[in-house]
Amino acid sequence: MTDLHLSLDRSAGRLAAQIAAGFRAAVRSGRLTAGTRLPSSRDLARDLDVSRGVVVTAYEQLTAEGFLIARRGDGTRIAPLARPDEEIGPPPGPPPRPAEPRTEPAVLYDLTPGQPDLSAFPRERWIAAARTALRTLPHDALAYPDPAGVPDLRAELASYLGRVRAAHADPGRIVIMNGVAQGLSGLLGQLRSDGHTALAVEDPTSVRQLPMLAASGVRLVRVPVDEEGLDVAALARTQARAVLVTPAHQYPTGVVLSPARRAALIAWARDADGVVLEDDYDAEFRYDRDPVGCLQGVDPDRVVLLGSVSKSLAPALRLGWALAPPFLAEGLREHRTNTDLGAPVLEQYALTEFLRGGGYDRHLRTMRRRYRARRDALAGALAENLPGARVHGVSAGIHLYVELPGGCDEDRVVEHAARAGVSVAGARAMWSARRAEEAPPALVLGYAGLPEPRLVKAAQLLGQAVAHGDGG
Repeated sequence: MTDLHLSLDRSAGRLAAQIAAGFRAAVRSGRLTAGTRLPSSRDLARDLDVSRGVVVTAYEQLTAEGFLIARRGDGTRIAPLARPDEEIGPPPGPPPRPAEPRTEPAVLYDLTPGQPDLSAFPRERWIAAARTALRTLPHDALAYPDPAGVPDLRAELASYLGRVRAAHADPGRIVIMNGVAQGLSGLLGQLRSDGHTALAVEDPTSVRQLPMLAASGVRLVRVPVDEEGLDVAALARTQARAVLVTPAHQYPTGVVLSPARRAALIAWARDADGVVLEDDYDAEFRYDRDPVGCLQGVDPDRVVLLGSVSKSLAPALRLGWALAPPFLAEGLREHRTNTDLGAPVLEQYALTEFLRGGGYDRHLRTMRRRYRARRDALAGALAENLPGARVHGVSAGIHLYVELPGGCDEDRVVEHAARAGVSVAGARAMWSARRAEEAPPALVLGYAGLPEPRLVKAAQLLGQAVAHGDGG
């Protein structure tokens, strides 16, 4: 804790605003630095001789502005991105002479996609699950693990995937991986050994995956995505017999693979003796639509279902799975045997208990409500501040695909947004070079990590960035 030296003019009223202004001044002067822990609202109210509600109002306002961050069990602290004025730069006006070195703008509103709300990780429930696992774990479970994964975890996952994703889930077909990325790497190595030379991927797709996919040695073939999802007719015209798809919520456009395309994709796999790699990256989060079952449940001998807890819990856990046909599942098990002898055991048993005790289901219900509220706030604010934009993918997931108004320069919008403290991803890099020339300028906005007031503010700043990014 720190002595805050906040002074109040009680005759002037608006005490919450005065407290908030005092904190801003202390941060800007450098007197309060990033990470400094603040008194609880009750303690500060007692020190200042004001009601607790006054302090709570001030803290909430500063949190919405990005000056403070509050985490359960860690109290309220000065936000990591809060900086004194001299670190941000001089006030507007003629540049000083000699000019100061240019610094990168601070990120106050991070809307980059792909990250869940890490502050919502269920620490206490996870600790309880880990304690239960450690208390009941037999000694021999601490030896080298089954390379396919802890049998109890595979059984719990089979039950969960069958119930929630309509998967054909046999524990013997599940291999525990360090996330979807490791699963893909192992599968592509096996497919290449089996004679596959090409992998079809969606166009557009995640740029983060492309280098890893290319490193496997297979040739990547881009297949267009339209309003019904992957163009299966275009896929059939390629030489590929393996395809990576995100059918439940295409990344990044948010399109759901239509029933007709689902049937066509399964028919293609059977006719071509092909394999479908189904990345089920955020299917748990749906808001305005009925559940969409996984493709693996339609043809478990042609489809590999890849999933993880990276979006539902946290990427740092590095816990994922592949639900595969027997010949591929055995190949993945052998891959783990030859490369790393299997995944860490204690985390697997903790996840087993988390699933078995209902903690995972409860967490997902909580996060659906939270993410839906944040989705609503961002979508509503975009409609108000970017009236010419078209927003896609709103019914599920934790990101939006936003087509910008005609005439906008995508790169300029991203640049102007960054100057205002809003970090966003442009969509052009996610398209193939040929299709990028035809695709409207667009942004991919992740909304999981910010509360509603900050999302509204970010949308207001984006509206201003779009006004400056019209190509002029």
